[in-house]
Amino acid sequence: MGTPDDVRERIENDPYCETLGIQLVALESGYARTTLRVTEDLQNFHGTPHGGAVYSLADAAFAAASNSRGDTAVALETNISYLEAVDVGCVLTATAKETHVGNRTAEYEVVLTDEEDERIATFRGRVYRLG
Repeated sequence: MGTPDDVRERIENDPYCETLGIQLVALESGYARTTLRVTEDLQNFHGTPHGGAVYSLADAAFAAASNSRGDTAVALETNISYLEAVDVGCVLTATAKETHVGNRTAEYEVVLTDEEDERIATFRGRVYRLG
C-alpha cells in the first residue's frame, strides 16, 4: 500500500466512508480512530442509528488500523455487539487497537463511544495480511 502518508491518503479518500460522513481522525501503527455524526438519514425505522451505519464506522477504524503499516490486510471475520442507542446529532467515535499479531493474521478490538465517552458498541475483527 505504500508509505504511511500513502496509506493515510487512501483511507481518507475511501468513497464509502465519504458517502456516510466517516472521518479518519487518528492513524498510528496498529491503531486508528474514526468519527461519524449521526444524521437523520442514518436512522432506522425506530428512530435510532441504523446498525449498518454503526458497523460501518467500526469497520472503517478496523480497516485503517489493520492496514496502517502499509501491508494489505483483508478481513477474515468480524462481529459487533450493540450496547446502547444514541440520538441524531451525536458524534460517535470508533477506536481500533491491535490486540494480537501472528505471522499472517492479526486481531483488533474496536470500541465505539458517544460524546460522553460511554461505550455504545464493541466490535472485534481478524485480518489476513497479504504481504
